[in-house]
Amino acid sequence: GLRREHVLVVVLICAGSDAVLIGAGVAGFGTLAGAAPWLSNAMRYAGAAFLVAYGARAFLAAWRGGAVLAAGAGGASRIGTVIATCLALTWLNPHVYLDTVVLMGAVSARYPGQGTVFWLGATAASFTFFFCLGFGARLLAPVFARPVAWRWLDAGVGVVMWAIAALLLRG
Repeated sequence: GLRREHVLVVVLICAGSDAVLIGAGVAGFGTLAGAAPWLSNAMRYAGAAFLVAYGARAFLAAWRGGAVLAAGAGGASRIGTVIATCLALTWLNPHVYLDTVVLMGAVSARYPGQGTVFWLGATAASFTFFFCLGFGARLLAPVFARPVAWRWLDAGVGVVMWAIAALLLRG
């Protein structure tokens, strides 16, 4: 989005992958949680632990600083390379499985009989998020050319991760 290259393709890959993974979590995890009720709590605590660690990592990055993005630097990327990279970053990322399959599956299990509605709502939110992120990124390109913006973003990510972890722990 910052480079304004192949944005629609990347957004559709990310949102479509999210929809598939959320569906797997809703379908599979709901069934699994019904068969093993203790699993939902185990996943909740594991998810909270992951979010605390991820938040700490974001706070550390904010503290260290130094990140900067030169938007539009370099030549245009080939569409095949962009697709392959996007698919690899999505499907080979272990965190995506915790976020979508495990976490979303665990949350959906709290609403028995509402799996399809939950999936539709979560998928709509995912598509909205990725479209706003992908197409709205160009508006933020000048901001993220400055290192201080990355420090604020990292600190914000840390706050959000810890807040979600606290909510998970509260049940």
